[in-house]
Amino acid sequence: MHDLVRRIDSATPPGRDRALDALRAVAVLGVVLGHWLVTALITDSGTVRAASPLQHLPHLAPASWAFQTLAVFFLVGGYVGAQGLLSARARGTTYAQWLGARTARLFRPVAAVLVVWGVAAGTMLASGVGPDTVHTLLKLVLSPLWFLLVFAALTAATPLVVRLHPLWPLAVVLLVDLARFGLDGPARLGWINVAAGWLVPYCLGAAWARGSLRGRTTGWALLAGGATATTGLVLWGGYPASMVGVPGAAVSNLNPPTLAAVTFGLAQCGAAALLLGPLRRWLVRPAAWAAVALVNLSAMTVFLWHQTAMMAVTAIGLLAGEPLPGLHTRPDGPGWVWVRLAWLPVFAVALLVCLSAFRAYEQGRRASGGPTRIVRGRRATLPADVRHV
Repeated sequence: MHDLVRRIDSATPPGRDRALDALRAVAVLGVVLGHWLVTALITDSGTVRAASPLQHLPHLAPASWAFQTLAVFFLVGGYVGAQGLLSARARGTTYAQWLGARTARLFRPVAAVLVVWGVAAGTMLASGVGPDTVHTLLKLVLSPLWFLLVFAALTAATPLVVRLHPLWPLAVVLLVDLARFGLDGPARLGWINVAAGWLVPYCLGAAWARGSLRGRTTGWALLAGGATATTGLVLWGGYPASMVGVPGAAVSNLNPPTLAAVTFGLAQCGAAALLLGPLRRWLVRPAAWAAVALVNLSAMTVFLWHQTAMMAVTAIGLLAGEPLPGLHTRPDGPGWVWVRLAWLPVFAVALLVCLSAFRAYEQGRRASGGPTRIVRGRRATLPADVRHV
């Protein structure tokens, strides 16, 4: 382990901003932990369905604020996209080549998920598993793919985004919510916010790449303004307190994004900007940087397979012959939450198994020997999969 840490640290380019990788790792792991904590699979009249402790314990809704970290991912994505496009142009790389390289990293591991779960769904249906159960499982696995489609679309639009001020998509979100909730407009208008809502942090990231987000004053303004606006929208604007979807709720802040979700994302972006300095100082430590680099090397695999890992543990737990607390029981009390926390390390082990089986699809040719640097006579794999450009 010491040798691995040393080689990762030695192979990292000196000019790399390690704090960006740390923010991306936090964003991905926040989503994973959030899903593991708010998703339960229970059996109801022979059918497996998803349930959430937020349905039964609404006072836990503020806890969801710690795990809804997608805005940070889009912030870093906007920065990386803008910087990468600039570097590609400087090298003479065409837009099509740049976009193809970036989207390939996103969709190579998706193909593996679709094939595995296509076979699994067909096998379950052929063996007599009810279609409602199969639908529940497939929805948990495939629903995160919306995020990749939005991210890919924003990446493709980067040449336009770099010229767009974040206030423009924020104004669109405000007008859409005003039409939906204030003027009783059709609910389908909300789907405009799928693009406009996530465009706000992506534009902030692009502005950051242009040097417009420098200084702690901007970070404090985003944090304070976003937190104040979100609190006001929840307390007096009628928006849900939960920043993740709650089954059966009339309004979701996330599906599609609401103004409250976007202002909350602004607060997260401000906090991320304020953390850059401390993160850079902390990641000088080789062990800390190695942990961040290893998460980034398999970030998409972690994102795509974490629900499968949770479901595998849940299915294996059925071999016990009786419902296991925190795994198969209804999430209707604080005791469930505490027991669920104890299951998280088990889910993590199952996820490591998935990583060992499928990470090669994310890294492509690099998995068998990508860009390397010679470090003291030995070959050290450079974590190029998370390069900013």
